[in-house]
Amino acid sequence: MNSNKEIIKNCPNFYKITNFIPLENDVITAKIIRIYQEYIFRIDVSNAEDIKTIKELDYIVSKYIDDYLFRQAFQKQIVLVRIKTDVKDKLKEMIKSIIKIFDKYEEDTTKIIYISRWI
Repeated sequence: MNSNKEIIKNCPNFYKITNFIPLENDVITAKIIRIYQEYIFRIDVSNAEDIKTIKELDYIVSKYIDDYLFRQAFQKQIVLVRIKTDVKDKLKEMIKSIIKIFDKYEEDTTKIIYISRWI
């Protein structure tokens, strides 16, 4: 039970994410929330890399819930993800894919910076 408290402490958006009710026909959001819950309670709290990953995942899923544009872009990309059948830990590979999609989205949206020039 102590590890669960540690996990919740490292996921400040846990209750917002788990209490989010997706639209009736929004299967992707429901699966993302389920994957989030399954992964964070499966990690080893003594592993610093796992803690870093759940903090990042917590932020990404929170942004997914809050940001409509990110949600739209994410849903288009997540359906293209393919996990190989010979992969030992499919859930971890899915989490890596989610983080990659977010990083790509951040990279693409921060590239569009307009420099205005006063005349």
